[in-house]
Amino acid sequence: MDSMRDNRIIMDELGPDMAKQAAGIHAAGMVRDGMAIGLGTGSTVLFAMQQLSLKVKEGLDITGVPTSFQAAIRARELGIPLTTLDDHPVLDLAIDGADQVDPLFRVIKGRGAAHVREKCVAAAAGRFIIVADPGKIVPVLDAAVPLEVLPFAVTPVLTSLRNLGGDPVLREGQKKDGPVITDNGNMIIDCGFGPIDQPGQLEISLTTIPGVLSCGLFCGFTQKTTVIVGDMTGVRILTR
Repeated sequence: MDSMRDNRIIMDELGPDMAKQAAGIHAAGMVRDGMAIGLGTGSTVLFAMQQLSLKVKEGLDITGVPTSFQAAIRARELGIPLTTLDDHPVLDLAIDGADQVDPLFRVIKGRGAAHVREKCVAAAAGRFIIVADPGKIVPVLDAAVPLEVLPFAVTPVLTSLRNLGGDPVLREGQKKDGPVITDNGNMIIDCGFGPIDQPGQLEISLTTIPGVLSCGLFCGFTQKTTVIVGDMTGVRILTR
């Protein structure tokens, strides 16, 4: 097993939001002039985007690929130039959040229902930068795994997930009636499995179910992942 390095940048004691902000700011500091980067979705990534916005106003030349409508709207409001994977199929790095990260840097994502685009962007990136708070770092992945599913196939996918031992639930919208609809026009199923002993094998099993576009397990990017954790004393940088 590859060892994990834990470098700490000590600051004065930080509150929870300031700790997330510190992680986001540190991630933004990894972006260099001329880079094409992936822009993730979520509150911690927003801090990175706000810092990048300041750097762009100071002359930093970058372009970003957003992973959701939300990320695109935020980037435009912040003045960050945008591009697509059609124009930049290879990215220098991607900055994104996570629902859970285990000691081998396997990740569960998808609370924001953007994990299919996030996985495409992570695959295109030379480095995958995860920004997180300490509660996201866990010894074993055990959160519900989101799956983006074609509406046509929701019922058979639910059956397949139960046959795999899962406890699937169709995600319902908030402030609207009915299911969550993704940016790609599909539905989200959240499936609990309890502690996941073999995340990589489960990812393969889930993504080969007909009708599933992709699942929220990210197990193929561990060698290029850096995790930046903001906590009450500063920032921890976890690398392989």
